[in-house]
Amino acid sequence: MRTVAPEPGDAALREGKQHMSTSAAPTGTRDNPATPSPAQRSDYAELSRIIRDAGLLKRRHGRYAVKFVLTALAFAGGCVAFALLGDSWWQLGTAVFFAVVYAQISFLGHDAGHKQIFDTARANDRVGYAVAGLVGISYGWWMGKHTRHHANPNHEHEDPDLDIPILAFTRGQARDRSGFVRWTVKHQAALFFPLLLLEGLSLHWSGIEAVWQDKAVSRRREAALLIVHFAVYLTAVFLVLSPPIAIAFIAVHQGLWGVYMGCSFAPGHKGMPTYTDAKSLDFLRKQVLTSRNIRGGPWVDVALGGLNHQIEHHLFPTMPRPNLRRAQPLVREFCLRRGIEYAQCGLLRTYGHVLQHLHEVGAPLREAPAR
Repeated sequence: MRTVAPEPGDAALREGKQHMSTSAAPTGTRDNPATPSPAQRSDYAELSRIIRDAGLLKRRHGRYAVKFVLTALAFAGGCVAFALLGDSWWQLGTAVFFAVVYAQISFLGHDAGHKQIFDTARANDRVGYAVAGLVGISYGWWMGKHTRHHANPNHEHEDPDLDIPILAFTRGQARDRSGFVRWTVKHQAALFFPLLLLEGLSLHWSGIEAVWQDKAVSRRREAALLIVHFAVYLTAVFLVLSPPIAIAFIAVHQGLWGVYMGCSFAPGHKGMPTYTDAKSLDFLRKQVLTSRNIRGGPWVDVALGGLNHQIEHHLFPTMPRPNLRRAQPLVREFCLRRGIEYAQCGLLRTYGHVLQHLHEVGAPLREAPAR
């Protein structure tokens, strides 16, 4: 999530111009590292005019109001069910439900961080902090990380989403792994989904670590939110449930929330081309060639929080989530007219691409003698 001005149309256009003047990657195909031509640098400006003229950068306050109400009702309903069920192993079903609700709440925080919901940055940030506190992560830490990702998606050295020490997303990263991590990279395709069970705990820990060490986050505010979250969460769980059921509840809830989050964010870029500073690119091609969309109806939009429209989201990060589906055919047609590869496939096929890529990256380590 880059820091952008609240005016949606002009902000997106300024953002594209900024990155067109500072970026690097392929310029029309995955293997063409040529410097962008003036015509290519103007492509994003033209696409922005098309999107703006279609009214797709305007806020959708009504749709977000409905989304907030439905999500709040789901959360409240889960709390009531949790209290009524009491100390019962049936609470594991409640844990599954809360994993889904946590993910939906997190998607709202993602939208707020991108300034998609309200007209002002302050209003969006207030929602972002509240949502992050509700699920127990640091909004400031996540904003910084996600901003860097959007600025350089799939850049081997600049994208923090490629910097996961226990995995490797490029052959270069795989060669650098050693010890136990070298073994996990060898088998990372098989381990990918099991490792996502730890993603929820990783999000919590990264937030705590950021509040403890990072001067860039609002330490006092975020520390208070995290303390309140964990105090309320753990008190409620251990007050209502006996220790064995409480531990099982936490494991199921946090594990499945992590899997849900990983399965929502990973397909958008994993298995797509990566690049380094050796390649040049303009903003539009950098965002399109490193991203993948997922086909499906409105239910996919709801299930994945709009992240299934990854290309449109990366091109226009301030675009409200309800408008992404309407923007998709316009962006796709624009890319096809200019010979820009536009990746899109079904949900299961997307995960197949991710696992295939992880398997191929780890292949040299499986073939090399142990060290």
